[in-house]
Amino acid sequence: MNIYVANLHYRLNDEDLHQIFSEFGEVTSAKIIKDHETGRSRGFGFVEMPNQEEGSKAMDSLNGTEIEGKQLMVNEARPKQPNNNSRGGGFNRGGGGYGGGGGRGRY
Repeated sequence: MNIYVANLHYRLNDEDLHQIFSEFGEVTSAKIIKDHETGRSRGFGFVEMPNQEEGSKAMDSLNGTEIEGKQLMVNEARPKQPNNNSRGGGFNRGGGGYGGGGGRGRY
């Protein structure tokens, strides 16, 4: 079971998150999402628990619990939705290039 955890205090790390959820059963992984540029926590993360019953118990028990002064929001994670952007991924195909104009004449 994949669990989404929001409103995490910025001081918490992956190990803290793992410990919090391991009180309810086996935790396969615990990951706090970090900003790519600063490396700081973005305030949310994901916990993977292989046992559905233990995961549900953890969600019910921890949702709304205050940790480090912040009230956790704990829900079952939804699968990532595909990006239905009709333009697709490619590169910018805008103008640019070797245009002429400007400068001195040829003769």
